[in-house]
Amino acid sequence: MTDTPRPAPDVTLPRDGGAEVRLADLRGAPVVLFFYPRDDTPGCTSEAMAFSALKPEFDAQGAQVFGISRDSVASHEKFRDKHGLSVPLLSDAAGDVCERFGVWKEKKMYGKTFHGIERSTFLIDAEGRIVREWRKVKVPGHAEEVLEAVRAL
Repeated sequence: MTDTPRPAPDVTLPRDGGAEVRLADLRGAPVVLFFYPRDDTPGCTSEAMAFSALKPEFDAQGAQVFGISRDSVASHEKFRDKHGLSVPLLSDAAGDVCERFGVWKEKKMYGKTFHGIERSTFLIDAEGRIVREWRKVKVPGHAEEVLEAVRAL
């Protein structure tokens, strides 16, 4: 969790369906960005499905929710269609946005070291400030916790 709100980076990314999303254009309402490592993997699928299931409740709060990974738009569209996801997925293929949000990290698995996205979520208020962040997210119950934080704004 952040102690002091700070401005969210103004970023623009392509999304599934072909449009672009510019963070600055979303001011006036809360925004949730959840960064996840890879399309169609078990944890990422569970997380995206949980946010999709709660999308009507986020909508009722006026909040927009976006998933972000380094997968391509085409990969996102396959992932969305396969699992019936309703939250928009943004492609950060170059990794610039991951760097700017500090989620591109060195990771270790099975004794190997590599770089990848650290599962993280950011809550941005209507003024464009990051007011809460979750790092090293554990998926079960996470989308519900984020929804409660949105309700508390």
